[in-house]
Amino acid sequence: AAHRSADCAELVCSNSLGSRLADRAGGVLQSELRSMDCRLLDLAERHAVPAGGALAVDREAFAAAVTAALEAHPLVELRREEVRSVPEARPCILASGPLTSPALAEDLARLTGEEHLAFFDAIAPVIVGDSIDHSVVYAATRWGRDGDDYLNAPLDKLQYEQFVKDLRAAPAHPLKEFEAADPRARAFFERCLPIEEIAARGPDTLRFGPMRPVGLRNPRTGHRPWAVLQLRREDAAGRLWNLVGFQTNIRHGDQERLLRTIPGLERAEFVRLGSMHRNTFLNAPKLLNSGLEFRARPGLFCAGQITGMEGYLGNIASGLLAAQGVLRRLAGEDPCAPPRTTLLGALAHHVAESPARSFQPMKAEFGLLPPLTEPSESRGAGHAARSAADLAEFLLARPVPRPVPAP
Repeated sequence: AAHRSADCAELVCSNSLGSRLADRAGGVLQSELRSMDCRLLDLAERHAVPAGGALAVDREAFAAAVTAALEAHPLVELRREEVRSVPEARPCILASGPLTSPALAEDLARLTGEEHLAFFDAIAPVIVGDSIDHSVVYAATRWGRDGDDYLNAPLDKLQYEQFVKDLRAAPAHPLKEFEAADPRARAFFERCLPIEEIAARGPDTLRFGPMRPVGLRNPRTGHRPWAVLQLRREDAAGRLWNLVGFQTNIRHGDQERLLRTIPGLERAEFVRLGSMHRNTFLNAPKLLNSGLEFRARPGLFCAGQITGMEGYLGNIASGLLAAQGVLRRLAGEDPCAPPRTTLLGALAHHVAESPARSFQPMKAEFGLLPPLTEPSESRGAGHAARSAADLAEFLLARPVPRPVPAP
């Protein structure tokens, strides 16, 4: 099982919700969510850890805070039991997540009349901060922007080439029986590839990917390393650090030996090793409209990665959109998505209107948005300004009904 605790909103793969920068896709989506009074984003901000220009959280503190907020909410009753079939009562939000249980997955197939889709996602290791050799590893962010919140383990050319050679030879965990029987068993999400899969694509793919050294000059030598492994805080105190972009499915003993060959990590103490898990999602273009509501079942909504919105921030956004759809249905209105010029609107239309035969999950990207028609000093700034203006107009014209307690 990928989940380890009983808390809600446990982040499995990473502790990052993406860029905070106002002219990046993640920053624009965060701005949209704040405009829509997103409570989960507020909790993420309260439990943020230093991560340069990214919004990263203390995973345990964030999950505990979300759980406490749900338990204390006057309109929420939290029941801890397995849901084995899709409830008949409407309205309803199905947000079972990527790790849908076999019983519910079988009922979903019955409901939708087709098999769900799937890909494999991977988890990055986490190590103890005190086990890092700080005489080798140095603090810096790319190009010196946003302070020095990341740690960087530098590799020269020979060290990098030996690491890639050892990585290619390291044995991976075999697929479980039910996974091996899946014809898509080796389908990975391209934005979260295991490092062994990246390395298999060429000798330099890692150092042009998660080990990219650009903008990370070593202050001790004044030179840029051949390759770099970055580490990001897992908790506010900096006791734990995760290996950024180093998700892997290598066997655990071999994984520890391999990662300890990286300069500065020779004595690394691992509190979580990398692993891989199967993510389930619906063929949303066949089933859902842009309000994330089943076309054939009005009042039944989906939220989270099961919709095909990828990434923690996109999952949060989909939950907010589905919840607003429920409130609109209760008020006698039709659910609706924000304009396509917003990232939330663009993601919603992507899952509803993409070609069903080739549908794959998508993160928030500016490429989803219509081209800019007005000149701007930068593409990101132009998209951010247009999104803010169009979302404000939409929320004014289509205010979200407020929840009303049951009598």
